[in-house]
Amino acid sequence: MTKKTAKKQQLIVASLGGSVVYPYGEKYNNGLDVPFLRDLRQFLLEQAKSGRRFVIVVGGGKSCRIYQKAAREVLGEKKNDKDLDWIGIQATKMNALFVAKILREISFPQILDHEPNKKEVSAFLKSNKKILMVSGWLPGGSTDYDAMKCAIIFGAQEIISASDAHFVCDKDPRKFNDARPIKELTWAEYQKLIPSKWVPGLSTPVDPVAAKLAKKHKITVKKIKGNDIEGFRKAMDGEGFEGSIIRG
Repeated sequence: MTKKTAKKQQLIVASLGGSVVYPYGEKYNNGLDVPFLRDLRQFLLEQAKSGRRFVIVVGGGKSCRIYQKAAREVLGEKKNDKDLDWIGIQATKMNALFVAKILREISFPQILDHEPNKKEVSAFLKSNKKILMVSGWLPGGSTDYDAMKCAIIFGAQEIISASDAHFVCDKDPRKFNDARPIKELTWAEYQKLIPSKWVPGLSTPVDPVAAKLAKKHKITVKKIKGNDIEGFRKAMDGEGFEGSIIRG
C-alpha cells in the first residue's frame, strides 16, 4: 500500500439516511433514537481521534416524507415536484445541523448546502476539524446524488451508505415478504431493480440519478444498516460486513 493510497483511505465519504437520524414511530417515542445517536457520536469521535476525516451527507428521512405527503394532499393535482424537492432539502438541512451540533467538537463550522468548491474543500482539509456536514442542495435527486458528487470532488472511490436496511434486495422488502438480499451486484444490475426516474420522496437504496453518476465514475457503494456501527467500522476498514456492495 502506498502512502498516497493510505492517505486517501483516511477520508471517508458517508451518506447517512435521514431515517437513521430521525426514524420516527412508537419505538422511538415518535422522535429520535437517542441511545443510537449517543453511540454514533462516540464512534465518530473515536474515529476522528485516530486521524480519520469524514464528509457526511445527511438525508431528509421521515420528516421529509411527512411534509411532502401533507403537501401532496393539500395541493392535489397542483403539486409541483420541484417544490416537493425543496421541502425535502430543508429537512436535510435540519438533520445536517443536528448531527453537526452533537459533534460540535470535531465538526467544521460551515454546513454546506451546495456543491463544495475548491476553496471550501481546501479550508476543511487544512482545518483541525474532522467532519464536514453536507445537506441536500438542488431539486432533481436525493442526497445520494450529493454524496456521489462529494466523492468525486474529494477523490474518494467509495461511499459508505447507511440507511434503514442492511441490503439491496431483488424487490422491495417493505412490500414483498419473499424479497431476497443481494450481497454483491453491479450498477447495471442495480439499475434494473429500481425506477429509472427520480420522483420526490422516492425511497431506494441509491436513487436513480445517483446510480447513473456512480456507474459513470465507477464509485463503489457499501450499503449497511444505519444503526450497525460495527458494520460501519468494518466497511471502512475493508473487512467483511453485513450488507451489500454495488460496484462496476
